[in-house]
Amino acid sequence: MFKKFKVSSSDKKIHIEDYSPDDTLNLSKDDIRENYVKLQKRFAELQELLYASKKYALLIVLQGMDCSGKDGTVKKVLSGINPNGFYVEAFKEPTPAELGHDYLWRVHQKTPQKGDITVFNRSYYEDVLVTRVHGMIDDETAQRRFGEICDFERYLTDNNTVLLKFFLHISKDFQKNRLQERLENPDKNWKFSEADLKERKYWDQYQGCYSDVLSHCSTKYAPWHVVPANHRWFRDYYIIDTIVKTLEKLPLEYPVIHGNVQELIKEVDGNK
Repeated sequence: MFKKFKVSSSDKKIHIEDYSPDDTLNLSKDDIRENYVKLQKRFAELQELLYASKKYALLIVLQGMDCSGKDGTVKKVLSGINPNGFYVEAFKEPTPAELGHDYLWRVHQKTPQKGDITVFNRSYYEDVLVTRVHGMIDDETAQRRFGEICDFERYLTDNNTVLLKFFLHISKDFQKNRLQERLENPDKNWKFSEADLKERKYWDQYQGCYSDVLSHCSTKYAPWHVVPANHRWFRDYYIIDTIVKTLEKLPLEYPVIHGNVQELIKEVDGNK
């Protein structure tokens, strides 16, 4: 059903404007309500199985413009799972220590261990997005980093880390409305940052850089998903459905207890 939003590694050039941030596949909130509840329950079951099996790790990468809903995705889609084995990492401006290393150093140590789920709220892709938009790296450096990022993701997936990469696609008008809401609603003033207004001036440049990221860094082992995010409910539905389907494909199983179960039960009963 969501195939049209998954970027194929065979696609030559991706243009963000070819995707509509308003697309809902003609579905409504009522259409998906019942299935969404089932997906939440199934996700919780699969997370427990993933955590118990300790065979695979799941890394979820969330990228998008300001107001695209990265925090909201974590809060709404992932709030119902067990906090054991679940982590969220937000990558802000690099510290002096981080700048003293290669750009992937700070993210590699935050990737999930087997059994865990980690969400990157922004990620190593910032080093080919904001750095490029603001002239900190040139196009040649960005092209080289595309290859390095693909190699890094190949390394992770070769070592049983499953990658799900979601670009939360919103329109410029949608972002404007959200920024105005943050200013006009006192309860949401704390969400507003003047930096968001400064970055908004570079909207077109960011769209171009995101198009390049989707074109060069969507692979068979770590494809990008362009998630229409103007409608929050559809964004949440798409993401949880993709996560559940991905986990269901993994050969997960609960570990086997070694020894005679009946004898172990007797031992527990004898030590009551």
